[in-house]
Amino acid sequence: VQLQASGGGLVQAGGSRRLSCAASGRTFSGYNMGWFRQAPGKEREFVATILGNGGTTYYADSVKGRFTISRDNAKPTWYLQMNSLKPEDSAAYYCAAGPGTWYDTWYATTAAYRYWGQGTQVTVSS
Repeated sequence: VQLQASGGGLVQAGGSRRLSCAASGRTFSGYNMGWFRQAPGKEREFVATILGNGGTTYYADSVKGRFTISRDNAKPTWYLQMNSLKPEDSAAYYCAAGPGTWYDTWYATTAAYRYWGQGTQVTVSS
C-alpha cells in the first residue's frame, strides 16, 4: 500500500495551493481520508478529513473556511485545496487513510489512520 502526496512548494501569503494524495496497493472504498501537518518542533496536527461513508468533512478551526478537502473515489485520490494561505500554515503536510466508522473526534487523531504518505512541504512566505 502506498500513499503518494504531492503539490507542496513555496507560495506567498494570501496565495493558494492544491495538494494531492494518490493511493495504490489496495481498494480504498469506504476509507476515511485525511490530511495532517507538522511544523518543525511541533506535533503532527489534524487539518481535514473526509469520511468514506457519506463524504462528511471536518476541519481544524485554524483552516476552516480556507481549506477544502475532496476525493475522487475512482482513482482513488484525495485533495486539499488551500486558499488564503498564511505563514503559520507552513509545514510538512501528510495524507492518511483509515477504515471504519468514526465517532466523536476520532477523525482528528493520528491513531485513526492506518496508512500514511510521505510529507510534502508547504512554505508560505510573508
